[in-house]
Amino acid sequence: MKYIIYKIVKFILKPLFILIYRPTKIGSENIPKSGRVILAGNHTNNLDAAMMLYGCNRVVHMMAKKELFDSKLGNIFFRSMACIRVDRKIHDENAKSEAIDVLNNNEVLGIFPEGTVNKTKKILLDFKYGCVSFAKKTGSVIVPFSITGNYIPFKKSIKIIYGKPYKVINDLESENKILMKKVESLIIKGENYDKKK
Repeated sequence: MKYIIYKIVKFILKPLFILIYRPTKIGSENIPKSGRVILAGNHTNNLDAAMMLYGCNRVVHMMAKKELFDSKLGNIFFRSMACIRVDRKIHDENAKSEAIDVLNNNEVLGIFPEGTVNKTKKILLDFKYGCVSFAKKTGSVIVPFSITGNYIPFKKSIKIIYGKPYKVINDLESENKILMKKVESLIIKGENYDKKK
């Protein structure tokens, strides 16, 4: 059975994740149930990858830094979790090819376009062009998302909000700015969510 370890791990860990962090999920109906999809959003914590897996009912192929794969155990685990190894120090053609294959197989690719955890006070770091480039090359839709709040055990703080899916049609520079604006808007929506309740 395809992705059996991924599904078993998610089946076991999802209830624990919900119990500990009590996440809020908004707009998950915006993720198409089939076809090639890129989930793209902000990145402020290493647990954001777990949040993405929690938020989507489909298998998400996460692009992950190569350091996670350096040990034999790490390589086996992250490969079994459908992750794509990325060497951030180079233009990793193998990672790009693998990501495009995922999309051409009508699956879901997860990307943090900032390329690293944002530890600054800026709302977003400048986005890399990989996300919009993959979308244009494969005709995939992008579903922007934001993760806001904090991972505080047993406190309902963290939330993920998905925006509407859309297609890339313009040049990559313009589309990258459009994606950043969409994610920024969702971050602001997430930060204001509790104030409106």
